[in-house]
Amino acid sequence: MRALGLDLGTRTLGISMSDTTETIASALTTIRFEEGQYKILLPELKKLIEEYQVGYMVLGFPKNMNNTVGERGETTLEFKEMLSEYCNVPVFLQDERLSTVEATHYLLEADLSRKKRKKKVDSIAANIILQTYLDKKKGMKS
Repeated sequence: MRALGLDLGTRTLGISMSDTTETIASALTTIRFEEGQYKILLPELKKLIEEYQVGYMVLGFPKNMNNTVGERGETTLEFKEMLSEYCNVPVFLQDERLSTVEATHYLLEADLSRKKRKKKVDSIAANIILQTYLDKKKGMKS
């Protein structure tokens, strides 16, 4: 079974996917959309679920540093409900605090140009979210 990792932004959705053993996550793609138009993402995700036989999704949950849920967190919870209903697979939340910062750091270390970093940062953040979830699920230290 595979899992999809999702990093929901205001205008982008970073996507990563696990291998069939649910051990390693890999960045897959980034979907760009008009701000607030989350419903257009659903058919694309359903297509990926069917094509790759995805068993569940892991959605990054943006909490504030003081552990409270802000506006972005509320939007994420609403998107989670839409996803669950439309795609008919379980959706788990994974704390994503600083995942984009970490992704940017990786890309800077790889010496990618600003333009290339901008294209990759969301899928790399989704990768970090999914890998963290997979490691915790297998009882590994993350």
